[in-house]
Amino acid sequence: MLVDVRDNNVDQALRVLKKKMQREGLFREMKARRAYEKPSEKRAREKSEAIRRSRKLARKQAQREGLLSVRKKKAVASSR
Repeated sequence: MLVDVRDNNVDQALRVLKKKMQREGLFREMKARRAYEKPSEKRAREKSEAIRRSRKLARKQAQREGLLSVRKKKAVASSR
């Protein structure tokens, strides 16, 4: 993984690195490797993740076809 540091802006480079690591699933893998996971627990987790993914896919497909209404996100007022 490679991140360019522009104009000695290390903070921005760190943000980009964290985003790339998040996208690649490195944080999730590090968290999973902290402790041993029994094979039965691993199977159950992977099965539930697959179910969640398939439901999400089906929901997106139904929204594209117009069978489900698309929920609008609530507008958050920023007080800056």
